[in-house]
Amino acid sequence: MDSQLRSKFNADFTPEKYAALLRCVNESTRWPADFRVSESPIFLTREFTDEAVYAANEIAAQTQTPEFAKHAASAIPLGLEVPNESSHPEFLIVDLGICTEGERLVPRLIELQAFPSLYGFQLLLLGCMRKAYPAIPRNWTSSFGGIKDPDYLALLRRTIVGDTNPENVILLEIEPEKQKTRIDFAATETLLGIRSVCLTKLKKRGRQLFYDRDGREARVDRIYNRVIFDELIRRPDLDLNFRFQDDLDVIWVGHPNWYFRISKHSLPFLKTAHTSPAFFTDEFPTDEKIDNYVLKPLYSFAGLGVDMEARRENVFSLEKPHEWILQKKVEYA
Repeated sequence: MDSQLRSKFNADFTPEKYAALLRCVNESTRWPADFRVSESPIFLTREFTDEAVYAANEIAAQTQTPEFAKHAASAIPLGLEVPNESSHPEFLIVDLGICTEGERLVPRLIELQAFPSLYGFQLLLLGCMRKAYPAIPRNWTSSFGGIKDPDYLALLRRTIVGDTNPENVILLEIEPEKQKTRIDFAATETLLGIRSVCLTKLKKRGRQLFYDRDGREARVDRIYNRVIFDELIRRPDLDLNFRFQDDLDVIWVGHPNWYFRISKHSLPFLKTAHTSPAFFTDEFPTDEKIDNYVLKPLYSFAGLGVDMEARRENVFSLEKPHEWILQKKVEYA
């Protein structure tokens, strides 16, 4: 942690400045933040951020090998594979914990997913932090690679919209107005000129999809996919006019298959200095102490179903042990 900037920030902090931050966040888009916004960012040293970037790049490199492709071939649950898979994912999130090893703070892999994160909200929050807190130097950024805000936005637009007319690009979600991440959807709409659309609002004709845009029908050419399959499976009440498994004339950004291919399913394969041992539960070594491990379901999101106190009797009782992993615990800072 950068102790000098931390001391400077703390000395300059006031409740009024935090209130200004919240106003900026909650009034900048049509939807407010439905989660708590921290009073302060953390200030990481260049040494630590360089190591975090190195760790993430090394992990990402392992997902690009022929060996990983073989491992990922079995990642998609039966019946959920979507046609027309892209050659690579557009998004890859590497979730690193700040952990202690001896007297050092080190980044260590917790999870990863080839799925979008809160890219619009991230830029919104950075701008609001800069407005509310003048103690933060302008050259400090949440983009570890050092990308400037205009370049970040250009990259986001190039990835999601490409050369397509924004009215033919949608952000697809289940009831987006009810999601806790809706502030990110609203920020993305503002930044890119696209709309958030509930998948129940799509109409299918032939291989094409359409949605209502201000009272007229617009064709969907690109889908910025934010639908999480485990939520979709839990919603049999949804009246859908299409299926993800249909052969559609659309470009997925990113393709739904990558949500599974690079995910918790990948953890037993990945081995770097910044990963922890992980095993499918039916391959867990008999000589390992299970109480040193966390039990995680492969196909859940946002920490659902995680058992921090794994026991062998719980593992033995699993109906589908290959759909669960045991990952060695880390010591968080």
